[in-house]
Amino acid sequence: MDVIDNSQNPALAAQRNDPSFDNVFQELQWRGLIHVSTDESALEDALAGEPITYYCGFDPTAASLHIGNLVQLLTVRRIQLAGHRPLGLVGGATGLIGDPKQAGERVLNTPETIVGWVQRLQSQVQRFLSFEGDNAAQMVNNLDWWQDIGALEMMRDIGKYFRVGTMIKKEIVAKRLNSEEGISYTEFSYQLLQGYDFLRLHQDYGCVMQTGGSDQWGNITAGTELVRRAAEVPAHALATPLITNADGTKFGKSEGNAIWLDAELCSPYTFYQFWLNSSDTDVITRLKVFTFLTRAEVEELEKAVESEPFKRQAQKRLAWEVTVLVHGEEATRKVIAASEALFGKGEVSEIDETTLAAVATEVPTAVLSADEVTPISALAETGLVPSKAEARRAIKQGGAYLNNVKVDDAESLVPDSAWLHGMYLLMRRGKKSLAVVIRAQ
Repeated sequence: MDVIDNSQNPALAAQRNDPSFDNVFQELQWRGLIHVSTDESALEDALAGEPITYYCGFDPTAASLHIGNLVQLLTVRRIQLAGHRPLGLVGGATGLIGDPKQAGERVLNTPETIVGWVQRLQSQVQRFLSFEGDNAAQMVNNLDWWQDIGALEMMRDIGKYFRVGTMIKKEIVAKRLNSEEGISYTEFSYQLLQGYDFLRLHQDYGCVMQTGGSDQWGNITAGTELVRRAAEVPAHALATPLITNADGTKFGKSEGNAIWLDAELCSPYTFYQFWLNSSDTDVITRLKVFTFLTRAEVEELEKAVESEPFKRQAQKRLAWEVTVLVHGEEATRKVIAASEALFGKGEVSEIDETTLAAVATEVPTAVLSADEVTPISALAETGLVPSKAEARRAIKQGGAYLNNVKVDDAESLVPDSAWLHGMYLLMRRGKKSLAVVIRAQ
């Protein structure tokens, strides 16, 4: 693969390890990033010693990574900042299979689709790693070796190290075996594929550690065991916790509520709002996991949550830090300016069309024909008020705004010039209740 110049990447500019910790293992622990691991003492010694090579894998089962994957990307980066050498693996082979999931068999995507997704995910992974210096990252694709391995070779040279009794005890496999649908041999064999990836990376790059999410622990340990059996050397692994809300709700594509890293799938505005809307219960945990703020900085924000929660300082800092990491500072500043403009602190005419479209997914909307929209109908149809009578009352009392301009004339049709980008009207009731009218086509 060509050398990647990432030196000017804004996603790397602010990343640093916390100097208040003696080693990166301790920092990972404080940030709550070690949910489960192989022998902790040996792992800490490995991370505190001479540089090691380690890897994290990402399967192209969608066109973009999401914030669950971002946990892995930032964990890999933290370890690289400690001097270790990362391998970013995008699974062109394992993506053709897909690891077993709770809900049942995956729909297998075409090889052509997977090739396109591999390229997209590689570009996302590359943004978070440094490809320069003594511990430069490298990108790898497991299709490079799996495409040359035949079925007989896999059974004879790889399969012999795996024990079926152990394989069926893996948590997700056991659940699927006991389900009504069961599990196909295709998905059952996934742990063999991922396990061999670790062995191959050990043979080719000297890789001795794997990181991943806790839901991948069964597949990860398949790799550590294979390295131990086949190469007769110890291998390390750590898994991060799954990201949930305080109520235990998981985020991810399987749950249908993924927050994507791709701006085309999740706009910077929507992305920023997700973090800004973090609860007081969740925000400190998210600051530890998703930012490079130091312990002192996080503890200061934790005090602010306790003493002045109404200022939402921690949420604002979280939203800023993570959106800058993923979308860059310029896009983040535009999002903040747009957010302020929506509530009367800026020019709504300067909000770009993409952001307005994103706003329309976040607030009440109504699709209306331009030749019938009046301030009264806009307020009532969007649900900002329960009736046209209430709309008249709100306008009379001076509490209704169209594109941040106080409405005085309740009955006149909204002129064409008022439609933002020819498509949107922003309606506001009072200071905080916002809605969007979308022009019918």
